[in-house]
Amino acid sequence: MTSFTRGVCAALLLTMAVAAPSFAQAPAPAPTPAPSAKPPADPVVATVNGQSIRLTDVQAAQANLPQQYRGLPLERIFPALLEQIIDARLQVAEARKTNVQDTEAFKKRLAGLEDRLLQEQFLTQEIDKRVTPQAIKALYDKKVRDLPPEEEVKARHILVVDEAAAKAIIDELQKGGDFDKIAKDKSTDKASGAQGGDLGWFKKGDMVKEFAEAAFMLKKGETTPAPVKSQFGFHVIRLDDRRAAQPPSMEDMEDELRAELSREVYGQMMEGLRKTAKIEKFNMDGSKIPEAPAAPPAAPPSAPGKK
Repeated sequence: MTSFTRGVCAALLLTMAVAAPSFAQAPAPAPTPAPSAKPPADPVVATVNGQSIRLTDVQAAQANLPQQYRGLPLERIFPALLEQIIDARLQVAEARKTNVQDTEAFKKRLAGLEDRLLQEQFLTQEIDKRVTPQAIKALYDKKVRDLPPEEEVKARHILVVDEAAAKAIIDELQKGGDFDKIAKDKSTDKASGAQGGDLGWFKKGDMVKEFAEAAFMLKKGETTPAPVKSQFGFHVIRLDDRRAAQPPSMEDMEDELRAELSREVYGQMMEGLRKTAKIEKFNMDGSKIPEAPAAPPAAPPSAPGKK
């Protein structure tokens, strides 16, 4: 389906399935079948001049819609999609009657479409052949081996708006104040405050620079001796623990690994195809591109002892 057709269909759905919900309601129910009868797996939902339209045709049409419509319940957009398919069948039938398929314009577009489909299928086939689970695992293992050792810490914080309030909290903590209770009562970060200021485990790059540098300088059990200013306000930070960071799992990295391997396979494949092909390129006006001048020969090395 072309982008134009998708746009038309999307507009139709907006007006028919969303703006006019009454249109999107299911038609009057058919007579109830006998209790023993099972509904067909792929029922006929319409016919056009004797040609059947099945439920799977409607489902396929939804799969070709823009992303925002694919997740909608089929029942909601079924009437609009069915009308689209009926219109399409009528248009195709009329086009064949008038021999549109025999025109040069149609043949040219069909050839272009065939080339694009061949290209897409060829690339998919070659990439699927080479981007195997074994190749993905090998790349993952290499990336994990090459990762520099990284540390992560578990910390809590109390966030306030001004420096004076942060200093007062540090004084209170130094006198034996309970960090969890103060965080719950006074932190403006309500999400972590409800957990006693707990931020969980994080790496240095996960936090803003000022906060990360202060947190990673602390020893286990220490609290920052002075407020830490960031774009969010003033923090009082306590370090609970530190450990070596675990690498991301292969499942978490699979999309990234697959994309990297696909780019690599594509590059290797095109390099091979270009090596065995005779390719000539010309200027925009069709004239020959002048050859680049040959590089001058390298100067001979100086004789020993001479400058």
